[in-house]
Amino acid sequence: PFYSSNYPPLFHVIAAPFVWVFGEAYWYGRLLGFLGTLVTALAIGYAVNRESGNKWIAAASGLAFLASNTIYHIGPLFRQHMTMVMFETLAVVILCGVNEIEDKRERRRVMIAGLAMILAAGYTKQLALATAIGVFAFLFIRQPRRAILYGIGFALVGGAIFLWINIATEGQWWLQTITANVNEFIPDQTFGLYRLWFGLHGFLIIPALLLVLYELYFARLSIYAFWFVAAVANAALSGKWGAGDSYFATAIAATCILSGIFAARVVNRGWTFPTNYLTRLASPLLKPLSPLRSTVYGAALIVVPLIYLGYGRAVLHLPTDIAPYSWIADALGVQPNALNNFYDSAGRIAGGYADIGHWTTQADIDAGWQIVERVRAAPGDVLS
Repeated sequence: PFYSSNYPPLFHVIAAPFVWVFGEAYWYGRLLGFLGTLVTALAIGYAVNRESGNKWIAAASGLAFLASNTIYHIGPLFRQHMTMVMFETLAVVILCGVNEIEDKRERRRVMIAGLAMILAAGYTKQLALATAIGVFAFLFIRQPRRAILYGIGFALVGGAIFLWINIATEGQWWLQTITANVNEFIPDQTFGLYRLWFGLHGFLIIPALLLVLYELYFARLSIYAFWFVAAVANAALSGKWGAGDSYFATAIAATCILSGIFAARVVNRGWTFPTNYLTRLASPLLKPLSPLRSTVYGAALIVVPLIYLGYGRAVLHLPTDIAPYSWIADALGVQPNALNNFYDSAGRIAGGYADIGHWTTQADIDAGWQIVERVRAAPGDVLS
């Protein structure tokens, strides 16, 4: 239903049974997209809780994902993007501890399940390639031989599906999903969207980066660290003509997990610093502060709620032109950011906190029905 030929087909295949039952409609496409968003938030919370055992911070991490302006923008829409992010997140959460599973059969089942999720993500939208790269980099660092063997199998299955679709469509699959997506790159759009991403999510990005650095120098890099780096790098493609803030959705999911784990470790006093050249260099400076360790931990406990409060204020979004929201907006200093009646962030340089539209008015509804009547009156098929 409403198929877009320059994307893979899985999302639309999932929606197809609804057409058989309900006919052509938008509501079930929006429902599927929104359910994917909710499942992603639950997976984020589950991942943080599994790593830390702190249910409160796990819940805050999942809710932080839903609170993001970018997720608020695209989460409820009839688009495949959030379904892709759902599959990506499930894949990473499933594969997180796969190398530590001693039972071979169980490890094989978990590995296949996780890689199947990546394959599903890729055949939902091509951007999932970054998650595949991040995951296989993690697997290769931990177990090179196993990663190569499963990588060959993954490539064969994915390639066979690709070849089958391309043959079935007489080459249109390659033309529409690959060639048609090679668009003009607009550097200012990329830089603007990176600024927007950091401006909105900086309170979580900094803890996420600190955890990645901690893992790099004092522990082992987790799958979440590889995923975060790959997703943030992949967001550079947001500068393509036709791209937008949605290209950061995967990075936001990874950020919420890493920042949640960071916050939980602060609360749980879960930091360990094994002896290495950095601890030896820092030891003379930190030794006089050892009597203040309890005070430092107490101060850190205050920092964690401040992180989430700061993030909540940064991503605050609400209608500004209708009561009672206008009163709240005035009190909090929230300004409208789409004054030109153009609400697609992909079509202009990022300048606001997110393009989330405006409160639907009767004039909007009347204009919409006017368009519908023109479409109905047009002879033949309509491309709109």
